[in-house]
Amino acid sequence: MTNTTDRFKRVPVAELDPDLRSKNFEEVCLGYTKEEAVQEARRCIQCKVPQCRKGCPVSINIPKFIHAIQEENFQEAIEDLWEDTTLPAVCGRVCPQEKQCEKYCVLNNRGDSVAIGKLERFAADYARDQGFKMKAPKKPNGHKVAIVGGGPGGLTCAGELAREGFEVHVFEALQKLGGVLTYGIPSFRLPDEVVEAEAENLKKMGVNFEKNVIIGRTVTIDDLKEEGFEAFFVSSGAGLPKFLNIPGENLNGVFSSNEFLTRTNLMRANDSKYDTPIKYGKHVCVIGGGNVAMDTARVAKRLGADVSVVYRRDEDSLPARREEIHHAMEEGINFVFLTNPVELLGDDKGWVHSMKCIKMELGQADASGRRRPTPIEGSEFLLETDTVIMALGTSPNPLIAMTTEGLETEEWGGLIVEEQGQTSREEIFAGGDAVTGAATVILAMGAGKISAQGIKNYLLNK
Repeated sequence: MTNTTDRFKRVPVAELDPDLRSKNFEEVCLGYTKEEAVQEARRCIQCKVPQCRKGCPVSINIPKFIHAIQEENFQEAIEDLWEDTTLPAVCGRVCPQEKQCEKYCVLNNRGDSVAIGKLERFAADYARDQGFKMKAPKKPNGHKVAIVGGGPGGLTCAGELAREGFEVHVFEALQKLGGVLTYGIPSFRLPDEVVEAEAENLKKMGVNFEKNVIIGRTVTIDDLKEEGFEAFFVSSGAGLPKFLNIPGENLNGVFSSNEFLTRTNLMRANDSKYDTPIKYGKHVCVIGGGNVAMDTARVAKRLGADVSVVYRRDEDSLPARREEIHHAMEEGINFVFLTNPVELLGDDKGWVHSMKCIKMELGQADASGRRRPTPIEGSEFLLETDTVIMALGTSPNPLIAMTTEGLETEEWGGLIVEEQGQTSREEIFAGGDAVTGAATVILAMGAGKISAQGIKNYLLNK
């Protein structure tokens, strides 16, 4: 076991050098070695009443899998994880553990929490390298379920149902699985091969994947019902980008982060071997302060641009993960705080060349608990830029609700659900961004797990 002086200090994890990684798309975090993982796991004191679990949206038995790593039983560790999650390699990389499980670690009272996310990633990566396999699912129970969307919520729901013997079909609109895991999160944070390996595990469990199928266009939910599907889980994400609605947003050189990241991540716009380039300038401004804004800024930097993140609050108010903010700053991203764009200005050919901004100050707290930014009169100034990327959040695409009779939605477009994700139509369940609006990967996974239990109860108790 580690000695007392080591107990409260986290084992550091290796990362690529900032000067090198800002010029390529290789994964930044290199993960723990076997020896480092065991050393970090042995910091865990195995609390009798583990508080860390209550911070996990998918209720992973954290002490159990960490204990297996302590004992260097790595196959047992991944089997313990697979009991609660089908996407451990994803969770270990992109979940905001510092706001969830690690937040409740008792070691925080004296020093660093246990690196739960890094240990989860280690166990999943080791399992992939060693070829460990999930347990076989239960015998087929004769029930057929359709999953709308191959993102984190849909994949989680599919895995939960498949292991219980349901026949599961996942319908994905794009040509690759993963949803936001593939088109939204850059490979330097989440490599494609990691997502592909997680999806392959589900295929081996019997999950059927049908890509390039747009529910509401290619086929409707009611069409699928006529084909024998008895229940549905809608996890189509929130792919409709938001804009500021200021003058000049229709100029050339103005993108949503959705388009910019999709073209780069999914369509390989950064690779000269692919015929999917994206035209960007030398001075890129990213509007927003969340994880998507950090991803967008860091991608633009790797494509060769000088990048600034423009955010209307101060640094302490940035909603992005501290790790991602730190990495962005290390890589030379410029941050312009307490600043809000009011107009985009263009040249005679219709291309943006500058952005009129106004300085902001923080006033009283709003409903979210954060101090509300208000403009400072007379503080307008011009910021030179030839590319502006809006990373302001997204809302659900209304297509599924429009083409499915009796499916009720909120005024802003989110699907209305009751306990266990059941919608206004008893056979249709929903979760993730299609219900909440843009949120985290792990919350979508949690919704997928909850709805899987709801579907199981609905079909087996009919």
